[in-house]
Amino acid sequence: MEENKTKKLTLFALTWPIFIEVLLHMLMGNADTLMLSQYSDDSVAAVGVANQILQMLIVMFGFIATGTTILVAQYLGAKDRHSASEVTVISIVANLIFSLGISIFIYFTSSKMLLMMNLPPELLSEADFYLKLVGVFSFVQALIMTIGATIRSYGFTKDTMYVTIGMNILNVIGNYLFIFGPFGIPVLGVDGVAISTVVSRSLGLLVMVYLLFRRIEEPLPFRKVFSLPFSHLKNLLKIGVPSAGEHIAWNGAQMVITYFIVMLGTEALTTRVYAQNLIMFIMLFAIAIGQGTQILIGHQIGAKQIELAYKRCMKSLRLGIVLAFSAAIVFYLLSDSLLSLFTNNPDVIAVGGTLLLLSVLLEPGRAFNLVVINSLRATGDVKFPVYMAILSMWGLQLPIAYILGIHFELGLVGIFIAFIFDEWFRGIIMLIRWRSRVWVKYSFVNEVEEKENKQVANVM
Repeated sequence: MEENKTKKLTLFALTWPIFIEVLLHMLMGNADTLMLSQYSDDSVAAVGVANQILQMLIVMFGFIATGTTILVAQYLGAKDRHSASEVTVISIVANLIFSLGISIFIYFTSSKMLLMMNLPPELLSEADFYLKLVGVFSFVQALIMTIGATIRSYGFTKDTMYVTIGMNILNVIGNYLFIFGPFGIPVLGVDGVAISTVVSRSLGLLVMVYLLFRRIEEPLPFRKVFSLPFSHLKNLLKIGVPSAGEHIAWNGAQMVITYFIVMLGTEALTTRVYAQNLIMFIMLFAIAIGQGTQILIGHQIGAKQIELAYKRCMKSLRLGIVLAFSAAIVFYLLSDSLLSLFTNNPDVIAVGGTLLLLSVLLEPGRAFNLVVINSLRATGDVKFPVYMAILSMWGLQLPIAYILGIHFELGLVGIFIAFIFDEWFRGIIMLIRWRSRVWVKYSFVNEVEEKENKQVANVM
């Protein structure tokens, strides 16, 4: 039975549900933006800044979910389902404890963080309520991420897709009720969007928990969580902390970029939100291919199929670049129509169209990073991408963004040119790293086997 399940893990079978799931996550964010744009452009800007902070903080517990995906996939590839179930339990409990701490932190510091972002005073009240409410319930998102990572690593990518569909439907219904106020329901604007987000995620979590126990045949030892091998948590952290470091470097850089854009004015901030919402759809192909490739390579590394893993990354990379470039062209050609869905401001539409033109250069470079970095993580080679992320984002992207965007007054165009430099520089370096095959020595399953072999040798 295990053998059959492993054979069913193809890139297409894993990737298309991930594609739909990520698409729906993006649609959830776009639904918030599109509906709020009918209410107020200022509300769009307020939620945009609040979400930038939330993304930065959510990364703090996303690192355990990343470690879960890789470790569970490697153990399943090695046919060690018992260790996979132990890792699942430890990751869920650890992330719950950690994310509760993050939730409390957000509640008590939300207004201070928004002020640090130099948010205009007229946007502060709405942004603060949104950040407080969604932030306090961020532990729900942490559990969804961790449980979803486990379910996907077992190959059940359709399950998490269906849950995301349900959450999207509930979120859109909630947004409609609270933004447009049918049937005499009070119009709550940003407050209503926050309530809708929290409720839809909470119901999604309940379904995720049900699926977790239904799909995993091996008993999940929650009652023995504190007596499980410490090595599992250690390996989760060895993978997750460096992976989080890369995301923190990216989100931290994005917060500084947002600060630069605030300096350009509310219109620039709104334009960036609209353009970014559309660019996320272009990124979708590379994101889904990267995540599907990560699961496949994790299984292959666990099974010690090194050559298959190497070829899988290279094939996925070629596919990701072609799809990203093609999608960017299509979105640029349709830019006026797409941006008109959000706003009728001609200046916003004009600048947004230029940003979508620049995405034709940006997104193929980003595909390098989304595919190859996920592949490196799947092997256990997690530190190198972090070092390069810090060097490139903070040493290259931010200085160029400030010089071109602020000093030479190119605005958002200058900032997007900085993104292009960063993505292509890192992407080429990551490809060189993959082709070097230095990642072969980083598998955690291989580490465990080597230690066991040494112990047996010492006993003999």
